[in-house]
Amino acid sequence: MTNRKMPRLVTAMITPFKNDLSVDYEGAQKLALQLIEDGNEGIVVSGTTGESPNLTMQEKLDLYKAVKEAVGPEAWVIAGTGSNCTRDSVSLTEEASKLGVDGVMLVAPYYNKPSQEGLYQHFKTVASATDLPVIVYNVPGRTSANILPDTVARLAADVPNIIAIKEACGNMDQVTALKNAVPENFFVYSGDDSMTLPMLAVGCYGIISVVAHIAAADMRRMIEAYLMGDVQLASQLHLKLFPLIKAMFLTTNPVPVKKALELLGRPSGKVRLPLVEATVAETQAIAEAMKKAGVL
Repeated sequence: MTNRKMPRLVTAMITPFKNDLSVDYEGAQKLALQLIEDGNEGIVVSGTTGESPNLTMQEKLDLYKAVKEAVGPEAWVIAGTGSNCTRDSVSLTEEASKLGVDGVMLVAPYYNKPSQEGLYQHFKTVASATDLPVIVYNVPGRTSANILPDTVARLAADVPNIIAIKEACGNMDQVTALKNAVPENFFVYSGDDSMTLPMLAVGCYGIISVVAHIAAADMRRMIEAYLMGDVQLASQLHLKLFPLIKAMFLTTNPVPVKKALELLGRPSGKVRLPLVEATVAETQAIAEAMKKAGVL
């Protein structure tokens, strides 16, 4: 376990691809360094936004290694090692842990629809394969499995290296119940950009973001303003970011944010099937939102 301070602003980084849809490792390194320069304190590699279901195990390992080599100690590099197969997730977590990453993130097993006990046993088993800090990721809109607050509290109590959750349930009642259930030193991150400020208001810690690919400065200013007690400025920045956030989700993530990065001339590339490119109309809406937010 590390003694480093947990980052408040983390971007779940896209995976850049070349024209032939092979992984652009050099592009991933360049993008990671740009994200840190923009104000991010951490990067998730091969999460949902990184098209993790469409990457091979070797591609994921090569990405972890490439990004960590580029970033060094300047920011957290968190390896997305979650899967719907517990054995595969254990294997990937063990291999990632050898590469010098700072932590791992484990998404709820998708498609299987495990019970709460199944979720508990899955995360406990995978977390036991590493000494690194573990972030659990709850995103029921994609996985169909909702990790309930009592289950998170059990994991926090029973598994010392499960220290955080990326919560993307979209339900403030559940977020509030979660904060009441877990210890004070357990880190609750927003998993939805638009929920960051409301979640900060009930004591959550930070954001694992998509929009911070292109608007990290404003997202960081919003977090810092709230923590300093300047709720008015935080609210103003939230309202400014809101249309841009919505544009980043007008079709399936990461299609819009990859298009936004392309418009900025940053490493991105196309998406792998079964995802498809943004349409002309979607691209126009993305560009308009970026211009309105002052990032294009």
